[in-house]
Amino acid sequence: MLLTTPCSIHPLWAAEDLTPASAFQNIPDDHQRSLKLFEEMAKVLTSPRCLNCHPVKGGPTQGDDMHPHNPPMVRGDGDFGPPGMHCSTCHGSQNVDFAGISGSIPGHEPWQLAPVSMGWQGLSIGEICRSIKDPNHNGDRTLEELITHHSEDGLVGWAWHPGAGRTPAPGTQVQFGELTRAWVETGAACPD
Repeated sequence: MLLTTPCSIHPLWAAEDLTPASAFQNIPDDHQRSLKLFEEMAKVLTSPRCLNCHPVKGGPTQGDDMHPHNPPMVRGDGDFGPPGMHCSTCHGSQNVDFAGISGSIPGHEPWQLAPVSMGWQGLSIGEICRSIKDPNHNGDRTLEELITHHSEDGLVGWAWHPGAGRTPAPGTQVQFGELTRAWVETGAACPD
């Protein structure tokens, strides 16, 4: 299924736990196991925590409903926002709770949009899969480096600690890293 608007949420996403990589060991065929592992990874990759900062065009979206960013933002040079209104104008090095009302401004150092080449909004899970495997679209990472990125990168890890008013990505970063490793070890297969 394709995400057709920036406000759509992929049907695989829900606030739930991830199935651990070890649960897929009973699938004897490596290719089939790899496909199932990626489907589990897609619960994270298609969650609003990831998709909000992975637009294909335009600016970021925000919130669990993936509404347009307010104030309106554009990518700007270097994926840090436009001159005079960089992402860091509002987004600091950590989440900051609103005073007097529920919610927060997310933060991490650095805070930025994913490069255009890493845009996923509107893509099927198969297209996202092929994109994250492609060094031209994944920050020039090998599959082994992708495991490290998913397992250890702080901005990726923010998805599980998004601050007040946001649903975390499913599972944990450790589980996501283990799923990524198992997916790579079984051939890094992608759905059609």
